[in-house]
Amino acid sequence: MTVVGGLVADSIVDRFAPLIEEVRAGAVQRELDRELPIDLVRRLADAGVGRVRLPVADGGLGASIAESVALTIALSAADANVGHLLRSHAGFVELVLRRGPGAERDAWVSRIAGGALVGNATSELTGTTLADISTRVSVGADGAWRLDGRKFYSTGTLYSDWVYLAAADGDARVTFAVPTDAPGVEIRDDWDGFGQRATASGTTVFDGVPVDPDAFATYGAGPLTHIQAFYQLHLVAVLAGIAEAVVRDAGDFVRPRSRSYVHANTARPADDPQVLEVVGRLSTTAFAVRAAVLEAARALDVAAASAAPGAALDARLLEEAEIAVYQAQVLATDAVPDAATRLFEIGGASATERTRALDRHWRNARTVASHNPANFKARTIGAWEVSGTGPLGVWHRYETVGPTAF
Repeated sequence: MTVVGGLVADSIVDRFAPLIEEVRAGAVQRELDRELPIDLVRRLADAGVGRVRLPVADGGLGASIAESVALTIALSAADANVGHLLRSHAGFVELVLRRGPGAERDAWVSRIAGGALVGNATSELTGTTLADISTRVSVGADGAWRLDGRKFYSTGTLYSDWVYLAAADGDARVTFAVPTDAPGVEIRDDWDGFGQRATASGTTVFDGVPVDPDAFATYGAGPLTHIQAFYQLHLVAVLAGIAEAVVRDAGDFVRPRSRSYVHANTARPADDPQVLEVVGRLSTTAFAVRAAVLEAARALDVAAASAAPGAALDARLLEEAEIAVYQAQVLATDAVPDAATRLFEIGGASATERTRALDRHWRNARTVASHNPANFKARTIGAWEVSGTGPLGVWHRYETVGPTAF
């Protein structure tokens, strides 16, 4: 049992334990067949995985950020794809929770409590940064508004009921959500990465999709929130889950193994001190990364509780939490792919058998880690330690043209 900031982080995990075991049991075969876990994700949603952060009074499970992150780690240890594909939804829920009281917030709380999942269609292959978008909304001669454009890195959208996106409205930029089954929405499973192959992080096309301008929110219009740090933390939690999966698979591989090297210390690999040392180091990596992730989650809980919904969070607490997230990210980015490589030191060529799919751990870890290169985060940590310069200034510049409003 893991206690984080006075919270029992495993309590929320226990609720989903049977489904998590189903996710784990089929992970290797899905990897080999490149099968998307659409049914499993829907069952997780029906069981409440998408509403864990909503207050109990609103139909949720009342989980803290730390508890929800513990669930992400557990899901990712079962199948890193499943933990990752829920990132967009989890982040959207955080946006809803930070929104002030009103009809729009109530509508989204009701949808989420009812099991709706929300995907993402923010990033494009347009321009040079996330701030560059070509997708746009416009009004036709008939007075009706429509959405046209193409997005990429649409992680989770294929599994979702709604898709949250960013678009240009003339010279302005807006955010809003549309149903994934709306006329003109096409979700393509064309993600071509060598890892996280079942996240369906590919293209979403909008071709004359009818939209309601009353649902538009302006970029950067909302108060200071923890959303950017949360999105980063979710990815690091996926890495923590991969580290735990590496340890599990190492034990499963060594335990029944009877064949060893001629230079081995013992007849059985399970008794060989050098093999046990490798497994011990893998376990230590998983422990350290998990601890760092949950500590960062605790700090983010503190920051997120520093102001009422609709008000700006305490900037100092938020910067401290974001630095903690970056520290966990730098640690995990170095340690988890390395652990996934060291896994192969416990056995011979049989460890590379395709049917074991042990290579998926490195491919998945490297893919997740590549989303936000850690060298930029390490530099930011250094600036914080040396001069006290925090990351919020960077986000502020981005948010003048980037998607933060709900």
